Amino acid sequence: MPIDDRDLTFTAADFRRVRDMVYRHAGIALSDAKSDMAYARLARRVRAMGEKRFSVYLDVLSADPAHPEWQAFVNALTTNLTAFFREPHHFEMLAQHYRMHADGQIYRVWSAAASTGEEAYSAAMTLAETRSAGWCRFELLATDIDTNVLKTAAAGVYHEERIALLNERQIKAHFLRGKGGNEGKVRIKPELSSAIRFGQLNLAAERWPDIGVFDAVFCRNVMIYFDGQTQRAILQRLAEHMQPHALLFLGHSENIQLITDAFTPCGRTAYRKAG
Repeated sequence: MPIDDRDLTFTAADFRRVRDMVYRHAGIALSDAKSDMAYARLARRVRAMGEKRFSVYLDVLSADPAHPEWQAFVNALTTNLTAFFREPHHFEMLAQHYRMHADGQIYRVWSAAASTGEEAYSAAMTLAETRSAGWCRFELLATDIDTNVLKTAAAGVYHEERIALLNERQIKAHFLRGKGGNEGKVRIKPELSSAIRFGQLNLAAERWPDIGVFDAVFCRNVMIYFDGQTQRAILQRLAEHMQPHALLFLGHSENIQLITDAFTPCGRTAYRKAG
């Protein structure tokens, strides 16, 4: 039944459709407790299309799998929570792993749920600060299903409070402070951002683009949004895109040991490719 104080009609059947559609399109599994969240995040999209009923909005999407509104639908239901050097022990492990990489090949890192870019830039800063004449070049791929956050990530512009926990040495080395109309903002320096390629990628899609193989993969706080079957499939595909020695970093609440044998634990929410 619709809730009376809402200006749009949103029934239990509508929520079931939302759950089914976002699962089929993006692999995201919404729990029963996410009904209010779904309404809050999609209501703006329903209004933007001039509708009063969620059912009509969902009918439009269902009628056309290629409708451009599908991207806005997925973007609205995607949770993006990130920060520079979140879970710092992962970046310490990344630096150690990079130091051990001495075969002359480019060291490649993938941020598979890059959100607004802080994770990818943190990895790039870590590698830049670790690198010396004796270590190889590095490059990063940063992807996300949400096109809106990718725009922010690629721009590399943040409010100063986002870097409040970084030390002054890091800020001077990797950021430019805004002036005039941009005062209070910072921008990632070009020499760092040039090492990162940004692009959209749906981890639950049947096919991934040709992204190559990686020495380290960050896929943190992503598995919690998928059911077991989707988790296993994604983890297996991640393994296929990783070097034999590669590291996989997951979120603090994610444990994959009972899901797949493709990885073995090697630290706090850190794994190596098995075999």
